[in-house]
Amino acid sequence: MQELARLHVTDKGEPAMAATSSRKSSQAKVSAYRRRLRAQGLRPIQIWVPDVRAPGFKAQAHRQSLAVATSLQANEDQSFIDAVSDLRLDEGLE
Repeated sequence: MQELARLHVTDKGEPAMAATSSRKSSQAKVSAYRRRLRAQGLRPIQIWVPDVRAPGFKAQAHRQSLAVATSLQANEDQSFIDAVSDLRLDEGLE
């Protein structure tokens, strides 16, 4: 079905408000969405992560990975990562 264009009526040279009173505001939609999620037992959290687009990120990540790879505990660290990575498969959560 083709959507009809909205008419904007002017009165005394000033545009009238578009018929939006029946529409929900963005704030109302977000609020309702959050209420539904909370009703499902969820809660919002905010986390901060490194910005991979930031200048210097790639170089810093490389320095840190080299430090881990060349540490005295490198084999132990890798064994831990391998064990944690396999955990999902062991629990049938593929």
